[in-house]
Amino acid sequence: MNVCTLAYNKGFECGRIKELAAMFPDLAVHLMNIQEHIQDLLTPFQSGYYYVPAMGGSFSIKSVLPALFPDDPSLDYHNLTGGVQNGGDAMTIFPKIQHMQPAEAQAAREALLRYCELDTWAMVKVWERLEVVAK
Repeated sequence: MNVCTLAYNKGFECGRIKELAAMFPDLAVHLMNIQEHIQDLLTPFQSGYYYVPAMGGSFSIKSVLPALFPDDPSLDYHNLTGGVQNGGDAMTIFPKIQHMQPAEAQAAREALLRYCELDTWAMVKVWERLEVVAK
């Protein structure tokens, strides 16, 4: 309990945690403890502490990541295959998996995992960059 968790867009993530707590009352205390200790990687950008013109006024991870790492194709959401390149794609495909044929469902799961992997790696890279510029 009381462990710091990093997120990008705390408000969105806290909303999902509250939904999960309502769905799983047996886990609610633990989930709400996580929610209470989230730190937001969006804050330095949104607050104007760190800005790169290539962000174009947007502080979304999809704008910040390519602005900070413009020459790294492994950090480009557009390079993801399988039809999941953003959160909207993920929210659309996830509930459909249960109705897909096994091979299609497997491909959708793999696309979701690649998207989630990049989202997680993006936060690691943003954190590392913030550490460097804070020194």
